Amino acid sequence: MSAQWTTWNSLPWLQQADDSGTTLQLADRMLHGVAGSESLSDFVAACLPDMASEFSVQWIGVVDRWPNWSIQHEFGRHQFNELPVRFFEEVLDRDAGGVARIDQPTDWSVVGVPLQNEASNQRLLVLAGRRVDSSDVGRIVAIARAFQYCLKMAGQRERGTRQSDRLRETLRVAYRLSEIFETVPLLEALAEEATRLLDCDRASIFIWDQPNRKLLACPALGVEGGTLYLPDDAGIVGTVIHNGVTIRVDDAYNDDRFDSTVDKKSGYRTNNLLAVPLLDGDGRLIGCFEGINRNHGVFDSDDEDILGQLGIQAAIALRNTRERARLISNHRQLTEQMASSIRIVGDSKATAAVREKIERLAPTDLPVLILGESGTGKEVAAQSLHFHGPRADQAFVAVNCAALTETLLESELFGHEKGAFTDAQDTRKGKFELADGGTIFLDEIGDMSPGGQAKMLRVLEQKVITRVGGSVPIPVNVRIVAATNVNLAEAVRQKRFREDLYYRLNVVTLELPPLRDRPEDISSLAEYFLRQFCPQARRPVLDFSDEARRRLLTHGWPGNVRELRNLMERVAFLSNGDKIEVDDLAFILSPQQKDAIELGVDVGLSQATSRFQQQYIDRAIQRASGNMSEAARMLGLHRSNLYRKMRQIGMNVPDNGDEDQE
Repeated sequence: MSAQWTTWNSLPWLQQADDSGTTLQLADRMLHGVAGSESLSDFVAACLPDMASEFSVQWIGVVDRWPNWSIQHEFGRHQFNELPVRFFEEVLDRDAGGVARIDQPTDWSVVGVPLQNEASNQRLLVLAGRRVDSSDVGRIVAIARAFQYCLKMAGQRERGTRQSDRLRETLRVAYRLSEIFETVPLLEALAEEATRLLDCDRASIFIWDQPNRKLLACPALGVEGGTLYLPDDAGIVGTVIHNGVTIRVDDAYNDDRFDSTVDKKSGYRTNNLLAVPLLDGDGRLIGCFEGINRNHGVFDSDDEDILGQLGIQAAIALRNTRERARLISNHRQLTEQMASSIRIVGDSKATAAVREKIERLAPTDLPVLILGESGTGKEVAAQSLHFHGPRADQAFVAVNCAALTETLLESELFGHEKGAFTDAQDTRKGKFELADGGTIFLDEIGDMSPGGQAKMLRVLEQKVITRVGGSVPIPVNVRIVAATNVNLAEAVRQKRFREDLYYRLNVVTLELPPLRDRPEDISSLAEYFLRQFCPQARRPVLDFSDEARRRLLTHGWPGNVRELRNLMERVAFLSNGDKIEVDDLAFILSPQQKDAIELGVDVGLSQATSRFQQQYIDRAIQRASGNMSEAARMLGLHRSNLYRKMRQIGMNVPDNGDEDQE
């Protein structure tokens, strides 16, 4: 077979190769055809007859070498016994257009021109017929160049249209998902979109709760409540979860991996299904997306692609929804904690022991019962347990049990469904659901009603809650921290508190001593609060005069740390000087306070004065833990003067006090 060759480089452009102008007109029609064709195939189908007519050939086609030589598009009828593959190979090897005579059919010639594309150089434009003239090769190569250019444009247009359609659909789905802020409604919307795009009967998303080895299916049609909890190794979905592969099943009941348990419970029959792994933005497997029972035929590879693309949207939407919920929750918690601190401040041995115990308990999930008088900082201790433990990034939800009436208790703690009672206009999560993954702080647990105690015991034992008006049990993963200023052991003996609930709560006890028993902490706490409040009052941090500091140390603090904190807030905003004087604290002691010294009117002035001095000195010695030098310092006296005063008013002097007698 002999051939004549024309390369791209040796070819003058279209106007020079076309004396009559007809080839230029053909190229112009091709360009207009790109805009008028809906697809690449439509464009080629419109161009081939026009080119066959222009060059008077019996057959024209586009052939491709990969994977084997085959005709991709054609017009007319060829009479090849077999394709002239050897000629086609030579055209590609030379990268030049050529014409050659062929044996079968007789009197036929064939012209081949390479059509370069982005993927490879494996495609040819081929013309064949009896009247192919070698003098037309130049024009054919020129028009092939124009055809190749138009093919590229038509392909880009087709890809652009397809991408535009996908983008439009993606934007529509993304817009809809952006308006959904709750996880369950979001999953339901995603399942609805998947059902429509796959043209199937049902779709569900399975979220993997890996620590608990469970799957949350939503929506689970035919299941009361629309959600279903399954073990993570059940059926096709379990296989997808553990292997991370897409599974397509054409006949479910003939597949050994299929689990028909849900079908039996719901009365539904699964015929075919498609399940794809659900990955988050970091490529971690978080669940499975499943379509069930295609309306026409079975699921195919295009359905896999659609569901996979929708799965990406699902993962992004789920991540955003969860992140939004977490940020809102954390923001709310941080806002609530602005006015308080989670630091356990103090230098006393008792406070150091509390800090050490919190450090040991924080990394655990053990329930903790915090005991102490009002104002000793029980909520601060609970926050410290939470924020120094592994749940710190999750919610800390505080509940005042004493403020919950019997009628509101269930709704507040466990939530309610829409329409559960007169004012239930929307579904609402309870405190336990809001605290899921974090810590719930049950303050004043000793004041909870008997009915509330029974409901609380059930939640602590089963770790599930049921919303008011609902029937679906909802697992909750929360750490329980409770607090009370009531003697629970005594309350149990008096049948005012359930014994079984007491033992559930009292796994570990954390006792907070009153402030009067740890006077070493008073100065540290006062200075700590001043560093908080003085900047808020837009003034430098205040210091205490010696007399004011002694007055703080000798006060009984019946309101404990809360009383001290409130006092420092008032001082920071209301004191006039640059230093806190004793007059700024004059209102600390009042006749109404527990530690005020009560004297009858029948006591003479001298006796009342002596009794006041005795009690005042005795309290200072108690605050100093028996250290007489420290007690004297607090009272503004030398130790020897303190001993002398004690003898004068009839108080017992320590044995080593004799050394100071004059």
